Amino acid sequence: MGHGPTTEGDDAVRHQDYERYEGGSEQAELETFAELARELMAVQERNRRVRGAPSVDRAFHGKTVLALQDGCLRVRQDLPAELSQGCFRPGAELPVTVRFSNASGVAQPDTARDMRGVALRVHAGGDTVHDLLMTNWPVSPAADARQFVAMASAVAGRTSTPGKLLSLALRLPRRVGLRATVRIIGNLVRSARRCDSLARETYHSRGAVMWGDAGPVRYRLAPAASPTVPPSSGPDKLRADLARRLAAGDVEFDLQVQRHVSERRTPVEDTARRWRGDVVTVARLVLPRQDLDTPQARLVEHRVDRLAFNPWNTTEEFRPLGNLNRARRAAYEASSAHRLHQRFPAEESRRTALLNELVGRVFARVNRRRPWHRLPSRLALLNLAVLRRQLRRHNLVDPDAPERVEVRRPGPTPPPEAVAHRTADGSWNDLSDPGMGATGARFGRNLPVDAGQSDRPDPVEVAEALLTRKEFIPAPSLNVLAAAWIQFQVHDWVQHRRHPVGVRSIDLPLPAGRRWRNTTDGEPEQVMRIGEDDGDRNQVSHWWDGSEVYGSDPAKAARLREDDGRGARLRLEDGHLPTGPDEVVLTGFSDSWWLGLSALQTLFAREHNAVCDALQDEYPDLDDERTYQTARLVVSALIAKIHTVEWTPAILGTPTLDTAMSVNWRGAPDQWLTRLGIRLLDPHALHGIPRTRPDHAGVPFSLTEEFVTVYRMHPLIPDEYVFVDSTGGEPRTLRFDDISGRKTQQVFREIGLADSLRSLGSACPGAITLHNFPDALRRFERDGEVVDLAVVDLVRTRLRGVPRYNDFRAGLHLPRIRAFEELTTDPDTLAALRRLYPSIDDVDTVVGLLAETPPTGFGFSDTAFRVFLLMASRRLQSDRFLTVDFRPEVYTPLGMDWVERGGFADVVRRHCPELAGVVGTGKAAFAPWR
Repeated sequence: MGHGPTTEGDDAVRHQDYERYEGGSEQAELETFAELARELMAVQERNRRVRGAPSVDRAFHGKTVLALQDGCLRVRQDLPAELSQGCFRPGAELPVTVRFSNASGVAQPDTARDMRGVALRVHAGGDTVHDLLMTNWPVSPAADARQFVAMASAVAGRTSTPGKLLSLALRLPRRVGLRATVRIIGNLVRSARRCDSLARETYHSRGAVMWGDAGPVRYRLAPAASPTVPPSSGPDKLRADLARRLAAGDVEFDLQVQRHVSERRTPVEDTARRWRGDVVTVARLVLPRQDLDTPQARLVEHRVDRLAFNPWNTTEEFRPLGNLNRARRAAYEASSAHRLHQRFPAEESRRTALLNELVGRVFARVNRRRPWHRLPSRLALLNLAVLRRQLRRHNLVDPDAPERVEVRRPGPTPPPEAVAHRTADGSWNDLSDPGMGATGARFGRNLPVDAGQSDRPDPVEVAEALLTRKEFIPAPSLNVLAAAWIQFQVHDWVQHRRHPVGVRSIDLPLPAGRRWRNTTDGEPEQVMRIGEDDGDRNQVSHWWDGSEVYGSDPAKAARLREDDGRGARLRLEDGHLPTGPDEVVLTGFSDSWWLGLSALQTLFAREHNAVCDALQDEYPDLDDERTYQTARLVVSALIAKIHTVEWTPAILGTPTLDTAMSVNWRGAPDQWLTRLGIRLLDPHALHGIPRTRPDHAGVPFSLTEEFVTVYRMHPLIPDEYVFVDSTGGEPRTLRFDDISGRKTQQVFREIGLADSLRSLGSACPGAITLHNFPDALRRFERDGEVVDLAVVDLVRTRLRGVPRYNDFRAGLHLPRIRAFEELTTDPDTLAALRRLYPSIDDVDTVVGLLAETPPTGFGFSDTAFRVFLLMASRRLQSDRFLTVDFRPEVYTPLGMDWVERGGFADVVRRHCPELAGVVGTGKAAFAPWR
């Protein structure tokens, strides 16, 4: 084992010569492994409940009998040339970490009948290791992964042998068949036996591995030499026996391999069959003489016990083979992460699954005649619960899903600071997958990519005919702060990197006689240029972590803090965000800057400093770093709460959504019928998401390209603004161009935070509909470029492979639109749609979402709402700091109370007390103020 020069392509051919995949391919097989891994986590939970323990242990081999880290594997000097592979070179001496264990997932006395196991971690140099896992029975009771997990699930939590056998006899036949059940029970009965000494047992690998160019082998560990000691007794007799032997001298085993001969005599895929053939000794494992009862030895044992052994901790040269081995990668990763409190199972009872299936069929029939938003509120709430489950199961696509099982190296240990608080770039939110949702992670998908989209019709023509604002159409139930707020949030969530137009651009020819200035200092051209996306990775973190205020990388985060990045507070100048030498405001995210964003980001920078002051008053011993990090947690959670229970019910103004969003944050209302329905269909939401554990619904968390599409809400922005003067001066009317870009900060300081909030809070934004795209954004200056955002919205949605509107609807389980008349009854709009699009199936997603008539009270379409329904709760449910670590030990009691009691109006009053009688509370904060 080691680092031999072989190519991945060559290795793929070599191992595929021996393997057969369930479903016909590795990729198809992988989909089943994830489900099996989740089932093993459920096994751990059941074992934990039996033990009455606060935390889970390994799903199997729960009791460590003995562990040490100073073993040595001495390779034979006369090793046959064909077995000299990787680090297994004649005369090599390799350090080894060793763990002996009993096989049961529930710890039992060493006197009980059980299998015994040994795990070796061979250190091959650098960070390369090879984990070898063996048990003292020559075959696996199960032939493949499905049988193994079915067996494990059947015996989970049972400690007595009769209880295990009865459960297997009752539960296995329907999952694996009668013949396999008989074989599994027979193997378990024979393998579960009493043992007097671990030093005298022979341990066998479960399945085969590649042995470099020598091909597949099974390996085993056979006893070679050990001191003789008197018999031991008691519940820990195996440890006592091995400790006595090591106190008297070295304990030695021979590592041997058995080579593949043929599929008949030495099958790779069937681990329940014993291989027939000669064995060859490769190396001698030496466990040196030592005292295992010293404090140092106990510390070593504790460290080894926390290791996550996995047969896939190896190199491609020694790749594990066979279905059971392939499943072990995902299963061992999930089990280890669960044991280390880094990943959590999402158990759905059979009752909940069956009820959802039944109720889902009923609602599917009902919704053909009456959509969910026209049902009575309580029925609509249950309808949404069932629909969200359907979306979670079918509309989360992992763009990085592997096509084959890959070898790995043991993952890094989470740094202490990442366990206790958010990192600047969003890494380590999921402690088992440090890159999940971090800055630079890929955007996910809710629908398969539509890669073959046409570039027709001309997006410039579509924008002119269907998006251009003819006259301002207001949204009377909202205020302009609601428009600023969603941009404030989007800047926290998503940002594609763009190529400058002078480097790589999409060129759109303009009609004869039309010209476009593509840069602020450029000449007019007959081509409109749009900078291409530079990949599909998010330039901010995917988490709800306030990155628009704090930044998405450590360097920027440090620049925004006082005392050269070491202070607890954020830098402000006379209560305003500072500006750099290039007049760009210094904040977490400053693209597309305008006065509404400046007001909100200033407000929450001040809020951060207020939280810091309160924390240091309440807890004088907190240092600046802990104060800063805790304040960031508090402010980020407060922003998430405001968006969930205030902004969303304001823009989706129905009683059903009021209740639904409250359920997301606070849990089910105190109404027995509603609570009963939620308990039966979605018990996860019974007490509110912040009181649950992280759940990624089987797909690593990320925000999606479809999520970006539905949040294209540019029509919210008015072109003209009136700013009041609270001192009695004349109102000031300004165009959007006057309060955006480099002009923003000077005007904002002149008006002031309070009057800016008062003015934006009293005015209405635009309605999210066709013919209402702001003029100012049709010729918007950004980073030296001039862009028509109406055209950009159309082009980018197409190029990112988001399906066209009708396919988008169908993918979200909505009926397809059959005719243009179902989208609009306006004759001019109808004529434009018919002129531009050959058929209803060709309509752009952006156009369809704006054309669709929203449900009563909704600020946007029901189609867009489907993505919102899925992703809004997912942003909370996946986030460790908004679920399992949303607790006083992390946030402090003061921080928890700050979030619990706080809302948008509280933040406004705290920093602008003169607005106390003006700002509305709850969702009214985003409705027009008095």
